Amino acid sequence: MEPFVVHVLGCGSATPTPRHMASAQVVEVRGKLFLVDCAEGTQIQLRRSRLAMCSIQAVFISHLHGDHFFGLIGLISTFGLLGRQRDLHVYAPATLEKILRKQMDMFCYGLEFEVVFHAVDTTQPTVIYEDRSLTVTTIPLQHRVPCAGFLFREKEGLPHIRRDMIDFYHIPVCQINNIKAGADWVTDDGTVVPHARLVTPADCPRAYAYCSDTRYIPTLHEQLKGVNLLYHESTYGDDQRANAEKYCHSTAREAAMVARDAGVGQLMLGHYSARYPDEKVLLAQAQEVFPNTILSDEGMHVKVE
Repeated sequence: MEPFVVHVLGCGSATPTPRHMASAQVVEVRGKLFLVDCAEGTQIQLRRSRLAMCSIQAVFISHLHGDHFFGLIGLISTFGLLGRQRDLHVYAPATLEKILRKQMDMFCYGLEFEVVFHAVDTTQPTVIYEDRSLTVTTIPLQHRVPCAGFLFREKEGLPHIRRDMIDFYHIPVCQINNIKAGADWVTDDGTVVPHARLVTPADCPRAYAYCSDTRYIPTLHEQLKGVNLLYHESTYGDDQRANAEKYCHSTAREAAMVARDAGVGQLMLGHYSARYPDEKVLLAQAQEVFPNTILSDEGMHVKVE
């Protein structure tokens, strides 16, 4: 199968700590790289990850809190220093465009590439990116400012050719794409070999959902059905439920409730409050509800499968 990997660059919350960077991830899908949120320090984490920085083709910003976008202008500036020429697409709440343009006018003049801004409607699910193999759909969230998560979902692919059958019937290579698309094969003596005998089923499409800062939403699971991997913020534990409600964040247990109700394959926690010296307490509370839960950590490469 083609790679579908989430590279965790930062999983802390607003207050910096020696242990965690603030929010940033790279989603790698079939050779394409997408940056999701871009806090301070993202450039350093990209260097450490050894991902090809200039291969990032789009940035998705969930909301306008500094721990999710303060690193963006620095990254754009560095792209300029590295001689990037490919356009960079930025998907974010509309308010960011004016801020970003002012920053670029001050610090990023003379770029050899365009920063193409796409305003995101945070109030309803919308397909904001699409190519031949992938869609990215917004997930409306509920935070103190307009906020949206992002659902990366593969499109259904073509079936796999059975090499043994191709060889047996001496089918020329030039016909393989036609067979993948559904064509039968007719032998020289007129025998029709059904398409189904020449292929095996396509891989099941995979999906990854990124749910950044949000209070617990009882109906959120309805948008996450069939997701293989869910990242859901878990800023607090049960001991800080009042703060979770006050600041529109979620507890680890509430994140697990969303994962359970959506029937996702795996839950990954993140956006930890700096008050927790060891996030294992959050993991334990989440696993009481949804056992297949893991903690995110800087440097992790989590396969979507």
